[in-house]
Amino acid sequence: MRAVIIYESMFGNTHAIADAIAKGLEPLYNVVAVPMGEAGREGLGDADLLVVGGPTHFHGMSRPRTRKWAAATAQEPKNDLVLDRDAQGPGVRDWLRSLGHDHKNFAAFDTRFKGPAVLRGRASRQISRRLRRHGFEMIAKPESFFVTLENHLEPGEEARAQEWGTRLAARVPSDDVTDGGGPGRPATSKET
Repeated sequence: MRAVIIYESMFGNTHAIADAIAKGLEPLYNVVAVPMGEAGREGLGDADLLVVGGPTHFHGMSRPRTRKWAAATAQEPKNDLVLDRDAQGPGVRDWLRSLGHDHKNFAAFDTRFKGPAVLRGRASRQISRRLRRHGFEMIAKPESFFVTLENHLEPGEEARAQEWGTRLAARVPSDDVTDGGGPGRPATSKET
């Protein structure tokens, strides 16, 4: 089976979470993690699972002006932030606008500050809502991974993301199973 993780990352946190989710999916999936700037529609192709994530900016998905603000913040001498190599590309919001209709399974995640979602916001909820409008099938509730006020991942979040990836892998049924495979169990492909 094939999984595509598409992520937007400003300071590397969402990128690190995407890589950790990929590790959780890898025992059962051929996984590719793709930065938003490289996520053309054709990249989804024969994917069995789509995982989409981005940072929460001002209660929701990033916008061009919030990405500019983040880039300016990284250049301030008072902090140790470094822009992710793909931070200057398009954001999740832009990519979702260009997405066509599909019926693939999906899950959404975000990175954000700890605190009640009603106060902090959650980009993952907006991502999920828009993917469902495009016909995609949600297999898990949107998930948040937390960053410190200094914009670094909270301890243990990469391990939690890997565990979440493992749980996602167990939820997607495979049509290519012949003997004993199934959710959460190794499958033998029909093509041997």
